[in-house]
Amino acid sequence: MRIAAILALVLLGACAGEHEKADYGRRPDWSMTLPDGKKVSAADFDQKVVILDFWATWCPPCRKEIPGFIDLQKKYADKGLVIVGLSFDNDPTEHAVWIKQQGLNYLSIFANTDPGRAVAEQFGKQVGEISALPTTLVIDRKGNIVYRHIGYGAPEDFEKVLAPLF
Repeated sequence: MRIAAILALVLLGACAGEHEKADYGRRPDWSMTLPDGKKVSAADFDQKVVILDFWATWCPPCRKEIPGFIDLQKKYADKGLVIVGLSFDNDPTEHAVWIKQQGLNYLSIFANTDPGRAVAEQFGKQVGEISALPTTLVIDRKGNIVYRHIGYGAPEDFEKVLAPLF
């Protein structure tokens, strides 16, 4: 990705703050292979409430959002919440080190790969192009995308969306 495009993504994410409850339809049936060789797919999260976050460590509003997601995962895991990050970092090692340092208690997948970009494209066809980071989706237990948020999202805003889904 060129520098101008990266800066545009960050600026859009920092300024946008756009959110929308809507019925975007059923989530795509995606799958990816992790660096350790394990496969992860949308079906792994069936019957769960999912926060799906498109993000990167170089994105200031993304980094600001992470502690809230860590807290939400702690608070609602026993009610069936799963948070999955799709990271569009430039370096998989940098991504791995950063998430370990931050103590992420949820799955973050290095997605700046052909398969990762394909997953983002699949979601983009349903919710609108994933052109700003962070872009965060909420998926209900039936697999329907019910909420889209672009830019930094406060944990209390996500809790309002999550509460009726538990």
